[in-house]
Amino acid sequence: MAKNNIPADIAKLSFEDALEQLEDIVRELEEGSGELDASIKAYERGAHLKLHCEGKLKEAQQRVEKVVLGANGAPGLEPADLD
Repeated sequence: MAKNNIPADIAKLSFEDALEQLEDIVRELEEGSGELDASIKAYERGAHLKLHCEGKLKEAQQRVEKVVLGANGAPGLEPADLD
């Protein structure tokens, strides 16, 4: 397993693919038509997908920069404060 105990197959997913799988799981669980064991496994996978998506979003947030003007008027970049 990868960091945060995220399974390797999930850790390889893009944000978009992981989110799509998470949405599918949520729909299936909301329908409530599956067996209990399958629902528990789906919930566990959904929890890992959620962690993975949150990690991907945090990585993206850290890469976002904003343009600022220095004391001499020259433009520069610094990390954006998005919190």
